[in-house]
Amino acid sequence: MDDCEKFEISEDSVNKGTEQIRPECFELLRVLGKGGYGKVFQVRKVSGATSGKIFAMKVLKKAMIVRNAKDTAHTKAERNILEEVKHPFIVDLIYAFQTGGKLYLILEYLSGGELFMQLEREGILVEDKACFYLAEISMALGHLHQKGIIYRDLKPENIMLNNNGHIKLTDFGLCKESIHDGTVTHTFCGTIEYMAPEILMRSGHNRAVDWWSLGALMYDMLTGAPPFTGENRKKTIDKILKCKLNLPPYLTQEARDLLKKLLKRNASLRLGAGPGDASEIQSHPFFRHIKWDELLARKVEPPFKPVLQSADDVSQFDSKFTSQTPVDSPDDSTLSESANQVFLADPSRSSPTP
Repeated sequence: MDDCEKFEISEDSVNKGTEQIRPECFELLRVLGKGGYGKVFQVRKVSGATSGKIFAMKVLKKAMIVRNAKDTAHTKAERNILEEVKHPFIVDLIYAFQTGGKLYLILEYLSGGELFMQLEREGILVEDKACFYLAEISMALGHLHQKGIIYRDLKPENIMLNNNGHIKLTDFGLCKESIHDGTVTHTFCGTIEYMAPEILMRSGHNRAVDWWSLGALMYDMLTGAPPFTGENRKKTIDKILKCKLNLPPYLTQEARDLLKKLLKRNASLRLGAGPGDASEIQSHPFFRHIKWDELLARKVEPPFKPVLQSADDVSQFDSKFTSQTPVDSPDDSTLSESANQVFLADPSRSSPTP
């Protein structure tokens, strides 16, 4: 286990007050999603200061994570980033705790569901709608970059909507921490259709990869599919590296120009790669109608407001998950002592800014 990074789950740094947070504090309501390392549940807090409030509970199995040093590092990064980053367009971590065999992240419940489901329903978005979402996403990415964090996994499934229809970035397992100007990282990660060429080439990458992914997401929103897709992984990679960008004639001149500037294979020439980062993108004519201060304050009306009956409404989530009986499997605390050391708290971690 020497090559694993310690998973720093300092409960005091995120769980405020004297309340002891544990699994029994939450009633399982619905399954919201499943992944390789565990599940995401909708839960209701049944005790303490926020009793009755609805949250999302991400449960990760330690035994699955410690098999791979990279997975351990990804889990550590997600937890650390969620603790440290507070922004209107980034999901809030409310509590974090662990048992013998599991890690628990209690997050705000985002009842608007995935932007992916919205795209599935609408097929394509008109430019005004896409512009709103892309503007909010650009603000979230810009904030992460200011903190030295590359997101690296921008895709419709990782963009959630709150009850009013504003976006929230979620799923920070593939983020890279402490990347500042002039530094590059070589890890191969992310969802391939939205992945920048320099990641695929393993030639080293920096925060400019997020602006390529924003371009790929914009293309998907406006046309119904990412810009480069093939029948299999290899053909998709070949297209991302070599194929000409095909821009449909119905796109406005502003949209076409922004897509060309975001989807530049030479990362140093990509819009947003310069010292201005997000501000380079936000000053593009495509966003000319956006009032950025009002947007950040969430005073701009979203193009889609979810129709919700109650605080625990799950109508915006995939019924293949929400129809399942929510069961948090028995806690297997037989992890070896050496493996469990990976998850012990680092007492030197500081508290997040409220």
